[in-house]
Amino acid sequence: MINNSTAQTPSQKTSLRIDMPCQPPQERIKNFNEVALGYTSQMASAEASRCLKCKTPRCVKGCPVEVPIKDFIEAVAQSNLDKAYQLIKKSNALPAICGRVCPQEDQCEGQCILNRKGQAVAIGRLERFVADSFLDSSPESPQTAASPTKGLVACLGAGPSSLTVAGDLAQNGFKVTVFEALHQPGGVLVYGIPEFRLPKGRVVAKEIEALKSIGVEFVTNHVGGRTSSVEELFTKGYQAVFIGVGAGLPIFLGIEGENLIGVFSANEYLTRANLGRAYEFPKYDTPTYIGRKVTVFGGGNVAMDAARTALRLGAESVSIVYRRTRNELPCRHEELEHAEEEGVQLALLNAPLAFKGDSDGRLASVELQRMELGPPDARGRLSPVPITGDLWTMETDLAIIAIGTRPNPVLLDATPSLKRTPKGYIATNEFGETSIPNVFAGGDIVTGSATVILAMGAGRTAAKEIIRRFG
Repeated sequence: MINNSTAQTPSQKTSLRIDMPCQPPQERIKNFNEVALGYTSQMASAEASRCLKCKTPRCVKGCPVEVPIKDFIEAVAQSNLDKAYQLIKKSNALPAICGRVCPQEDQCEGQCILNRKGQAVAIGRLERFVADSFLDSSPESPQTAASPTKGLVACLGAGPSSLTVAGDLAQNGFKVTVFEALHQPGGVLVYGIPEFRLPKGRVVAKEIEALKSIGVEFVTNHVGGRTSSVEELFTKGYQAVFIGVGAGLPIFLGIEGENLIGVFSANEYLTRANLGRAYEFPKYDTPTYIGRKVTVFGGGNVAMDAARTALRLGAESVSIVYRRTRNELPCRHEELEHAEEEGVQLALLNAPLAFKGDSDGRLASVELQRMELGPPDARGRLSPVPITGDLWTMETDLAIIAIGTRPNPVLLDATPSLKRTPKGYIATNEFGETSIPNVFAGGDIVTGSATVILAMGAGRTAAKEIIRRFG
């Protein structure tokens, strides 16, 4: 059971959103410990009491996995954290993760009625508080897995979408095996998101252990399409296959000098630091490339992660180069705020033209083109337009390219009957099913680079259909 003894309910509702305690910037840039420290019981109770208990909670409509938000928040307000945790876990297999990395401001919190008067209820922070209270108490899981009598399902890839499928199916009587190409399950949760945003041991590993406790089996070092094909999985007795292998092939800029020593994709840079634990070198034998003047190209959460990682690894300065203005940055506001507090600089309205190296083939600088915003593009965003003749050079010895990813071809080439979209991703219907019967897919391999919670939503959709067919 979760220890609820310290939880308190305030005598009156708090009108202001409770701030999240964080490590001071001058301290956190020297370590990889989690930046956001989490609510105390008193903070959680005060924040939960702000909920208006709407008759028709719009927040749930904004949640891709349909967490019963009003109900779990009411349980927090009543200091019943066991109930709150069980309510969340019914629809969310990874609450401690979602409470940290989901863009709640655009989803559940974005729908909160309190936005009309001020600030939404901090739903994500409360979800994290409930999940952490459970994980830190280290009890036996309160979930009871049904006997695996309804069939066998294989998941390829061990990222958020597959973990969601596995959790939902295991709780509904299926035997699920998750096959992962890397040596550790978790997908982007372990190789992409830094420790200071998502602790691997305290959070990710425990969430995966919870899945194991309800019967989910994990097989690592298994490359889908190479170690075994989709067709072979069916011959081994699996009734359905879910493909959640992500889109891990980096996109490069396609400019002069990208092969210079010191130019990295964000995928490689972050994987070395996170999964390889380069930040603990030499304790872990994965050295990383230390830059003095670092430039990061891109404006999403991955770019912010790379920039903040470079600072912690010893960079003197880190700049993010982005073609548009601050208003168009696609990263979460919180990530930008934390990055700037830590000293990351923004080189806005600039586009890279060429990397320049020294006589040893090492990166020395990048030539940049100043931009201005022109007419909207097809998605409605203002298009960056070069300012004729306005070029300049920025000194840099480490460049990290974080402009997106595309599908890795290994599984796709081994499964030619899978129908693809014009951009090369797997095409699916409204149930998440592919062109091959009983083969489902979700996450970045379907949508392209997106959020953890959207991948989980796709996994939940596929799981519902598998349960309907075979349950």
